Amino acid sequence: MNDTFGDASPASLPPELESLLEAMPEPRIVVDTEYRILATNRAYRREYGGSQHLLGRTCYEVSHHFDRPCDQCGESCPRQAALKSGQPSRVLHLHHTPHGEEHVDVELIPIKDDQGRIRYFMETMNPLRELGRAGGPQGMVGRSPAYNRMLELINRAAPAMTAVLLLGESGTGKELAAHALHSLSPRASKPFVPVDCSGMTETLFESELFGYEKGAFTGANQRKIGLVEAAAGGTLFLDELGDIPLNLQVKLLRLLETGTFRRVGGVETLRADFRLVAATHRGVKDMVETGAFRRDLYYRISAFPIPLPALRERREDLPLLIETMLQRLAPDRALQVSPGALSLLQGYSFPGNIRELRNILERAVLLADGHRIEPQHLPDDMIHPGLTQPARTLPAPETILSLDEAERRYVHWALDQVDGDKKALAERLGISERTLYRKLTL
Repeated sequence: MNDTFGDASPASLPPELESLLEAMPEPRIVVDTEYRILATNRAYRREYGGSQHLLGRTCYEVSHHFDRPCDQCGESCPRQAALKSGQPSRVLHLHHTPHGEEHVDVELIPIKDDQGRIRYFMETMNPLRELGRAGGPQGMVGRSPAYNRMLELINRAAPAMTAVLLLGESGTGKELAAHALHSLSPRASKPFVPVDCSGMTETLFESELFGYEKGAFTGANQRKIGLVEAAAGGTLFLDELGDIPLNLQVKLLRLLETGTFRRVGGVETLRADFRLVAATHRGVKDMVETGAFRRDLYYRISAFPIPLPALRERREDLPLLIETMLQRLAPDRALQVSPGALSLLQGYSFPGNIRELRNILERAVLLADGHRIEPQHLPDDMIHPGLTQPARTLPAPETILSLDEAERRYVHWALDQVDGDKKALAERLGISERTLYRKLTL
């Protein structure tokens, strides 16, 4: 926005800006250069409630419950980028709202006066509630920096037709990420069609992907619609793309390059209409160098790669993931994880990532008779003496530790003293719960 306004009091807005703000359909606020909220529009008030209690408060206190700007609390701030460039800036944030914590796409537009000085910032809030519903009851959850970086890339790519390549270890939730891309896209009301590419023979690949005509081969007693055709208008998700043999890769490349296909045994050329999302746990770029994956196909599918973090890279999310999974696995039981069991889980490497965490909790739910999951309900290979002892005891007097290690051990020891109550411990330590989670997972 290049509109400029003459001199006005920092505590009030020019009438023309107020009118413009009120007419905009998306939830928006205007803040001054001191982060103070000066106005909210009708859409914001409808979405988040009345604005009288917000005016004059800082945006970081309202949105994050911080006592200082978010860039000073480990969060990215679009304001800094906008100040440097004078251009709009976008970032994905986790906000406190009347609906609970929500991931919100925040777009910030600097507004200048007639001398070209930035006087105000207009913030547009787009909550990404579709992410929680992506994939149905298995919807994505998280709040760690690594998770938020992934979501920001998903949110950026979703509105476009650009092919997306999801990269990550097995069990990191690639199909959920593909569902999220679909749910946030203009094609959300159309089909989402997953295709498991692992172990496909050439005949099966063609008949599944393209369909076949009646009489095309023995047993083809009627026409069958292929998955490409079934995905018309929607999203085609090719899972484990790296497992497709070289001789089949050329058929996929032809589909992507021409946008057309024919059913097996057919002569009619049909037009494909889908958005491609692919995923693999393999190092496809390395496969290209060794000749195991076609270079031209790689460049077709990898226009927008999105790395998915392993669970060990987002340990801050473990408590939230555990709580969410227990609610889904045992909705009629108010199950909790004891501090001892949580410590074992936080110290585990999770080579199988989120899928392994779910399996561990599913087993624990069956073993637990009461309302708490204890260490004995976890797999035997997670329970051994050396796993938790270093983090749960203070060092001997003669041992000299780094300050970081001493703090880490102290925080874990202190958590035991309050019976695992993180909120109480955060209050006693004088830090936020978010900061405490980070210290616990270092």
